[in-house]
Formats: sequence, structure tokens, C-alpha cells
Amino acid sequence: MSTPAGLPPIFAAVSVAIAPSHRVAEFPPGTFLESIAVSTDGTLFVSSHLDGKVFRMGANGVSVVHAAIAGKATGLALTPAGDLLLTAWDADGLPVVFSISPQGAATLLATMPEAIFLNGLTPLSPSTYLMADSYRGAIWHLNLADRSVGLRLEHPLLARRSEDREFPAVNGLKIHGQMLYASNTERMQLIQIPIQPNGQPGEPEIFFEPVNLDDFAFDREGNLYGTTHIYNSVVKITPDRRITIIAEAEQGMAGSTALAFGAGAGDHTSLYVVTNGGLSFPLPSGLESARVVRLDIGIAGHQLLSP
Repeated sequence: MSTPAGLPPIFAAVSVAIAPSHRVAEFPPGTFLESIAVSTDGTLFVSSHLDGKVFRMGANGVSVVHAAIAGKATGLALTPAGDLLLTAWDADGLPVVFSISPQGAATLLATMPEAIFLNGLTPLSPSTYLMADSYRGAIWHLNLADRSVGLRLEHPLLARRSEDREFPAVNGLKIHGQMLYASNTERMQLIQIPIQPNGQPGEPEIFFEPVNLDDFAFDREGNLYGTTHIYNSVVKITPDRRITIIAEAEQGMAGSTALAFGAGAGDHTSLYVVTNGGLSFPLPSGLESARVVRLDIGIAGHQLLSP
């Protein structure tokens, strides 16, 4: 793939196998779609960072405002009860966590003044969720039963190289097997953290580098699919650390921020990607619309290209 001007050419020698893509929805240029969660009935929930909104849409791509907060919205996750968890900032810039009901009512669960930049989140158990703090270089936990929060892990591999670096450090979080994976965007590293029998984290180590990942998800075979944000693509990383680009700007990946697999029967090979149209690092052709795009990763015969 071509490297955006001014960025390290970390994907220049990576093979390309383009997956079929289908545009689901489009939003005006300047919209920063940040996160996505997919319910078992195929409903997509998408957070819009700058205006604090969560959109809801079905397979027809028609979007409606599901919920709105006074502040900025970041990470989304669905709970077993069908509620959404949303990491955010409130109107005063304080990190907060909301619960959003299936009807769209937003309830404040926690205000976290010791956090700095809450980002991706993932379930550790049905009642406990882990949350990335991109500027503190830490992972917090949230207990839904009593609404308590606490610091789970703070480590140099989760932090920025220096506090004046604007790119987020620990960003996306996902659990696969007995391992917690975390993307450190600023360091261009994918970190793995063993989960001990008591649920506490072990010692973090680098699983893959260099790779500029924002959010990511695992398929049933253990392959990781990740958005590269300012590199305008989606990549696949196999368990044996082979990397392939499966979608680029031509497939609508300008400013790819987050992704999630379909959760319904027969939809587990659909990968739903949200973008900001290149808002963080515009393409030479200019800012594009923000999009929701479906990639069909289960269809054989992707167009295979040489590096």
C-alpha cells in the first residue's frame, strides 16, 4: 500500500488481499465515528466522538440517534442484558462511563477524575469490564454490580513515549483465550497480557510491532483484524504473526477507527468498520465522508496483490 506522506512506511512491504466491501452508511465530512458494537439481531451501534452521540442502524443503513450525552463519546460495548456501555468525557472534560438502555436512556455509572482519556473497553466477565486509559497508560476495571471502578494495570508498555505525544497509547482492548491484547497506537505495538486464574493481569509483553492499530477484533480461528486509522486500512494478523492488508482507502477505509464482527447467526464473517473520513490525517484528495463499511472476510478468492 502507499504510505501517507510523513508517516513511517510500516506497511510498505505487507501483502494485500482485498476483501469484498459494501457501504452500509455514510455521514457528513467532519464526523468522527469512534466505536461500534453489534447486537445479535444485527443492529449496529456507532459512537460519534465529537458530538457525543450514539447512532443505531439496521442492515438498510438508515441511522437514527439512539442516545446523546453532553460531552464526547468514545468506546462502546454491549452487556449481556442488552445495555450499552459508553466511555466518554462529560461537558467539563472529566472521564465518565455511561450505561445506555435498549430504549436509548443514558445513565451515568461513574465519574473518574483520576483517569485522563478513557477509550476502548471489553468484558472480563459478565459483570466486569476493562477500560483503556490512553493518556495515563493504564487499564481500569468497572464492576457493573456496584458501579465501582479501580485501577487494574499501569505499565510503560501501555503508555506514550512522552506526555507531549498526542497520539493515544493503550487504545483497543480485547480478550482471546487467556490473554488480554491491547493496542498501543503511539508506540505502534500490539501488547499481550496474560490473565491469571484470579483474573488479575500478568506481565505485559510485545506481541507484534511495528503496527499502527486503533481498534481490533478476533475471528473464531484466532486471527486478529485491526483498523490502522491514519494508515487508512484494515489489516489481518494471524496467530503466527503474519500480516495482510484486507482493505484500503479505495474500500472506504479513510480514517478507519474501529471494527466489530457480526454477532448473529450466519453473520460471523461480516466485519463492520467505522471511519472518520481521514479527519485525523486527511488524504491528499481531501476529507471524505465518515462511513460504516461491511467487509466480507469469509468469501474466498480475495484479490491478492504483491507488496
